[in-house]
Amino acid sequence: MDLLLLLGGLALFLYGMQMMSAGLEMAAGNRMKHILERLTANRYLGVLVGAAITALIQSSSAMTVMVVGFVSSGMMTLNQAVWLIMGANIGTTITGQLIALDIGAIAPLLAFVGVVLVVFIKRASIRHYGQIIAGLGVLFIGMGMMSDAMKPLHDSEAFTTAMTRFQNPFLGILVGALFTAVIQSSSASIGILQALALSGAIGLSSAVYILFGQNIGTCITALLASVGTTRNAKRATVIHLLFNVIGTAIFTALAILTPLTDMVAGLTPQNVAAQIANMHTIFNITTTVLLLPFDNLLARLATRILPEREAEVSEGHRLLYIPPLDSKAEYRIGHSALAVNGVRRELMRMAEMTEENISACFLAIEDMKASEFQEMEKKEEYLDYLNLEIAKHISRWIAYETNEENSTKFSAYFKIAADLERIGDHSINLCGYTSRLKEKGIAFSEAARDEIRAMRAICMRAMSFIRDIDTMSTERLNELNAIEEEFDGMTEAYRQNQLERLQSGKCSGEACILYSEMLTDFERIGDHILNIGQALAGKYESR
Repeated sequence: MDLLLLLGGLALFLYGMQMMSAGLEMAAGNRMKHILERLTANRYLGVLVGAAITALIQSSSAMTVMVVGFVSSGMMTLNQAVWLIMGANIGTTITGQLIALDIGAIAPLLAFVGVVLVVFIKRASIRHYGQIIAGLGVLFIGMGMMSDAMKPLHDSEAFTTAMTRFQNPFLGILVGALFTAVIQSSSASIGILQALALSGAIGLSSAVYILFGQNIGTCITALLASVGTTRNAKRATVIHLLFNVIGTAIFTALAILTPLTDMVAGLTPQNVAAQIANMHTIFNITTTVLLLPFDNLLARLATRILPEREAEVSEGHRLLYIPPLDSKAEYRIGHSALAVNGVRRELMRMAEMTEENISACFLAIEDMKASEFQEMEKKEEYLDYLNLEIAKHISRWIAYETNEENSTKFSAYFKIAADLERIGDHSINLCGYTSRLKEKGIAFSEAARDEIRAMRAICMRAMSFIRDIDTMSTERLNELNAIEEEFDGMTEAYRQNQLERLQSGKCSGEACILYSEMLTDFERIGDHILNIGQALAGKYESR
């Protein structure tokens, strides 16, 4: 029965933490992203922001995973990541302090209030906060169950003997690191350690080295999240590991050579859970104070450990701002907002390549340079790749998306990627006409060349409206609608001009057919650009 009680308590404890994290993600995922972007201007502010957000989500692992994602997407520098990681290590201590307050008596009330908000309130934002409150209550109920289940261990001679072995620093650190790596949460593993201590089964002298090891073990989540990301993102996880390894080395030496453990125990002699929480807090604050002046050195050391590899710089098709689908960071805190931003930046890459191909195709026709075709084809293949990968990622994310604003953006971005890829197809078609013209020895008249220059100019003007892949105002959409009407008007006028040139004998029948096909591609480019504008404005009508 004690074993069942222990397993049930552990299940409630871990599920309570998961409920709190999920509730906060739905309530404030986007706002956290904006806070991180704007409030990391200097090292002290960065540490404070990292500590505050981690205290809210109660997981340094989730915070570090989010930082890894920001570094991977290019939204954050490695130095900013150092500050936030240090802050995250301070913020994660709040869970232990909450447990040490022993508010288990009101835990059922917290769970009840939270469930009432979730079940009976229709407003989504209130339900999210209810989930956070319910998660906190469930967490403490689980904590109490674990503590009760482990009380009999206090009288077990075999268990007491085993616990004394953890006074060996290296064994304690190893056990703490491995256990935390398995459950991937230092907050949870420290909570379990506190429950064990509250049952009387372990004292601070044995728990202290396990605690130090737990700080190292928490790095495993970020290490897993960095698989498949950029080199810089991997360096952020190395910094996280360095921080905790250096801190563990310092505090292990202090615990062995000084009365540090007795001093911390003396602060709250009757509350061993508070002793563990206080040691955890002192560990992270002191390590941050010691290492913060050396943030640049840590960043350089991480770069030295993971230098840039030439093969990774620019070869092949790849996503620069979206994490791989198999990343364990995929559905964690803040990742939804990060994913939206990553897709937006990938679409900006697509828009830039598309604009280059449009410009190149008209110049190739005007100057009769078929040599441009090969370079354009490479870009078109890259556009096809990006469209496919973006579609895969959006299809996966949108199934889990709970934020209405992000769902709307994902839907718009899905359509935009397809339209950009289609514009690329029409650009390739246009450039392909150059080879056919050269093969048949056809040259356009000066009047036709003037029209080609006018087509290029209006395409470039229209592309300028969608280049940044940002919110489209009603006024700008109206302007884009007017430009698309110009596309239609120019197409009709140029067809008529070509017929007149054909009738007057100024061009051949083959030239007239090719020019007519070119005008069809030109008109379709205008349609797809307008589609993109409508998607950005939330008024998509496929053309």
